[in-house]
This record gives sequence, structure tokens and C-alpha cells, in this order.
Amino acid sequence: MEEMFGGKGEIGKVQRVTCVGMAVNVVLAAAKAIAGFYCSSQALVADAVHSVSDMVTDLAVILGVRYWAAPADDEHPYGHGKIEALVTLFISLALVMVAFELGAHAVRSLIHGRHVVPGLPALFIAVASVAMKEWMFRWTRRVAREVSSPATEANAWHHRSDALSSIPVALAVALARIFPKLSWLDPAGSLLVSVFILHVAWEIMRPALQELVDAEMERKSVEVANVARTVPGVRDVHKVRSRRYGGAFASDLHVHVDPALSVAEGHAIGHAVQDALLNSDLNVMDAIVHVEPARQ
Repeated sequence: MEEMFGGKGEIGKVQRVTCVGMAVNVVLAAAKAIAGFYCSSQALVADAVHSVSDMVTDLAVILGVRYWAAPADDEHPYGHGKIEALVTLFISLALVMVAFELGAHAVRSLIHGRHVVPGLPALFIAVASVAMKEWMFRWTRRVAREVSSPATEANAWHHRSDALSSIPVALAVALARIFPKLSWLDPAGSLLVSVFILHVAWEIMRPALQELVDAEMERKSVEVANVARTVPGVRDVHKVRSRRYGGAFASDLHVHVDPALSVAEGHAIGHAVQDALLNSDLNVMDAIVHVEPARQ
């Protein structure tokens, strides 16, 4: 499994970018919390809570990568890739909890009219957060795609959600300072942040749930069938099924061969199909090939 994931070098890439992301989140969470408290910005305090949730998911990735990249063993013949789906699911659930808490607090403030004009430093912190988190998103996503890691890409989008959530915070603070009567925009901005976070959480959660229930990867199955058809001796391919295991896939398929072939010859074609899939760029880590006689 470690070989499938890319080896220790790529594990190191994931850990490095995640550790830097955690350091950035620590700095931003502290800055947002302090500025939000002293500058009376509910939206910035909400954004600080979002940054804290980023720290938790960073830690989940740092601890989890060693487990999901572990090689297959007797108890886990397909490897430990689904641990990555569990980590991804944890990240999305953390986002859901953050979104509901921030949204509930914002709604209470809007109903009871508890809102004041935020201080100017809150605006500077929000703008800085947008720049830093967008940079972390781009770097983390690049690493995730290099090593084919859904959990790392989920964490990248967590960075992007933090960057985008700081935009309405900055706008709310700026408008409230220019137009004091619009001070309600600060909790409204916090509510908007919570809705955005909830959307991002669902986008992260959906593929993880599909992997955990072994949902069919239709597009991947079509690609697998196309590779199998290129193998000499294969007349047709059908009953192709594919499922995700972390950043890789497992497939099983039926291939039709000349019925006049011997068992050994048909078996050799089946092995050739398996080798073609494992050596392709489809990231197939296991393939079960059933050989059938073609209809006359």
C-alpha cells in the first residue's frame, strides 16, 4: 500500500504541507480570536473557530497518513486505504458541527439585536487570512493530486473554505465601519460563513461515503474496460465493477476469449489483462479477471 501511495517521500510531502498548514492555522486562529474579541467582531470570532477546526483536521491527516499508507497484511489484504475515507469523513463532520454552531450563534445575535461596529484591526486580520489560506489551499491541493490523496485534498478544500469564509467577514466589517447602521452585517456575515462551510462539508462528505459503501465508479469501470480490450486475445469485456480504496481502485471484470483456446492459454490472457491494468495510469491496485469463452 505504501508503494501504491507513493512511498515514504510522498508521505513526507503530505506531512510537511499539513504541518505548515497547522502552524498557519494556529497563528490565524489566535489572531482572529484576539482581534474579534477586542474589536467586537462576531464574524471574526466565528472565523477563528473555523480556523481551530482546521487545526483539528490537520492533526487528523498527520496522524492518519501513516495508517492509510501502511502496506497490506493478512487481516487487510486490500490495504488500509479506507482509513483515508474515514479521516475524510471526520473532516467533513467537523465542518458540519462548526457550521451549525456558528450559524446558531449568528441567528441568536440577529434576533436579539446584539451587534456593534467592529474595530478596524478586524478588517486587516480578515484580509490577511484570505491571502494566507488561499496560498495554503493551492499548495495542499497540488500535493494531494501528486500523491492521489482524497483526505489531503479534503483538507485543501478546508483551507479554501477558511479563505472564502474570511471574505464576507472582511466585507461585513468594512461596511459596518463605513455605515454604522449596518452593524448587523457582522452577525449576518457569520451566518453566511456557516452556510458556506456546510456546503463545503457536504462536497467533502459525499465521495467519502460513496467509498465506504463501495459505490460503483462508473467512469473508472469504462476506463478499465477500454484498457482490457487492448490486450491481444480479448474479444469482449463485460461485468466490469470498480471501487475506490483511498487514492487507488480495485476492479473485477469478465473477458471473453476464443473458446478453442486451452485453459492455460485463456489463463495467460487473463494474466495479461491483469498486468495491463496494474501497469496502466488508472491507479488500479488490484484486478480480478474472470475468463469466459466467447460466443460463436
